Amino acid sequence: MSKLLVKQEERNDEGRILHVSPESAGWDYVGFEVYTLKSGETLQKETLNNEVCVVLLSGKANVKTKHKQFDEIGKRMSVFEKIPPYSIYVPNQDSYYVEASTDVELAVCQAPGKGTYEARLISPEDVGQEDRGSGKMSRKIHNILPEQKEADSLLVVEVYTPDGNTSSYPPHKHDQDNLPHESYLEETYYHKINPKQGFAFQRVYNDDRSLDEAISIEDGSVVLVPEGYHPVSCVPGYELYYLNVMAGPVRTWKFHNDTDHEWLFNK
Repeated sequence: MSKLLVKQEERNDEGRILHVSPESAGWDYVGFEVYTLKSGETLQKETLNNEVCVVLLSGKANVKTKHKQFDEIGKRMSVFEKIPPYSIYVPNQDSYYVEASTDVELAVCQAPGKGTYEARLISPEDVGQEDRGSGKMSRKIHNILPEQKEADSLLVVEVYTPDGNTSSYPPHKHDQDNLPHESYLEETYYHKINPKQGFAFQRVYNDDRSLDEAISIEDGSVVLVPEGYHPVSCVPGYELYYLNVMAGPVRTWKFHNDTDHEWLFNK
């Protein structure tokens, strides 16, 4: 199995089914976890030195931080309803308490915080929506926590790729701290597939091919992108969702396209 692929674990006593930390990934900034809670179950965590974006992937819940409370948030029961999610931004040195009103799947996106901003609700109305690409490169974007919105480190976005399409394409990378041309950003891809027995493929490669992996993706898996280009292809008959988390030393998304494939922008 590829060292860049992280599969779901058996659910632990907190409800956690997936865990990526800077230590486990071998990098410095991004942490990512997924929890499933049954109706009535709770989750309580300290943010410590990280800011956190809690994304309600599906289900409804009450969420509290040290100073804020958000009751009965959540709307979609599946990510494939394709409506934007409810999310909560929580600064470092804070905490969050989640009480599930229905069965819930939630993602916890983490990166170093500076305590600049207060906890807040990110409602579906706050999420920018756009269609990106054309033809077999088209996909739907939900900008949950883009760089135009307040955070210290985190960038969070979700993407829907129709069956047979390729996204994060033409290939691009963001692995050089070379502003204003390119920013260094670590990235995780959390994949969901509909129907769930399907699969997709992701390639992660760099210019000299010292990194060059083609990864088979199943429902509920994470792909780590420490460097390089990282396109994703969805096989016919199955549609793909992924939640991206990015962070690095500077909170900006400046990418470099693979010059071999830039001609595709003119198609």
